[in-house]
Amino acid sequence: MALRHEMRRGVLFMLGACALFTLMSVLVKALGDRIPVVEIMFFRGALAVPVVLLVVARARRGRPVVESLRTKRFPGHLLRACTGTAAQACAFYALVLLPLAEHTALTNTTPLFITLLSIPFLGEKVGIHRGGAVLLGFAGIMVIALGQGAFSGALDQAARIGIMVAVAHGVFSAGTTLLVRLLSATEASTTITLWQSLLMTSFAGVALPFFWVTPSWHDLALLIMIGLLGGVAQVMLTESWASAQVSALAPYSYSSLLWAILFGWIFFADVPGLLTLAGAALIVVASLYILHRELVRRGRRA
Repeated sequence: MALRHEMRRGVLFMLGACALFTLMSVLVKALGDRIPVVEIMFFRGALAVPVVLLVVARARRGRPVVESLRTKRFPGHLLRACTGTAAQACAFYALVLLPLAEHTALTNTTPLFITLLSIPFLGEKVGIHRGGAVLLGFAGIMVIALGQGAFSGALDQAARIGIMVAVAHGVFSAGTTLLVRLLSATEASTTITLWQSLLMTSFAGVALPFFWVTPSWHDLALLIMIGLLGGVAQVMLTESWASAQVSALAPYSYSSLLWAILFGWIFFADVPGLLTLAGAALIVVASLYILHRELVRRGRRA
């Protein structure tokens, strides 16, 4: 069982998960002009539920999976599912409007907003180090927007909305992360994961009749692939976290930017400009520095 705690294994699973999630984004982007986002979200969630149940069953080691649904904090799970649904909707909608590389860079802003939201919601004090990193990250967002022509009048309305929605994803994703921190004080990770999967799929299912577009056989195959890729990537991500510390694996999660550049070039002939690459680099550096400062703070408390 020592194999389950090898850094190399964790890195390989993380790189694979990032590749599959990015490939899933390629399919979402390809379908976005024909299939409503809500419909894509439903297939993504519904086909991932069996995968989540499998992960939970493995974690419970033979004990009934239904026991993971027992909770005294259902409103917290409900709110977490709401922010998670909003984050996923923003991410998928922004994919339709932005090139893959720009989208990936902007949706990696979650650590910046976690730092900001932790002030009012967790009562944390943000010092000069983390505050400076947040400013650096927002500078990266501005650089990417500059590269898209946001300040020269060259940016069209769709791309402008895409940038705002991608950044909004960071806000909702940060809110989701903070809610997980609060819930994890009393709830098991399997309980949090299972309620999230079931509730988010239910939300999309309730809205689905109002947005349903009957897909062609080709599009149906792509929708199924989105769900399967997302589910497999989710398992790989779980295995990655089980193999090494999350803080050690965090830098490798930004390999999604490299995959986005590669897949964007292969499938959409998109080549990011220098400003996009520079802005993405600023966001990654800022996020990693925030992680570093968080580890330093934990070490001091210990």
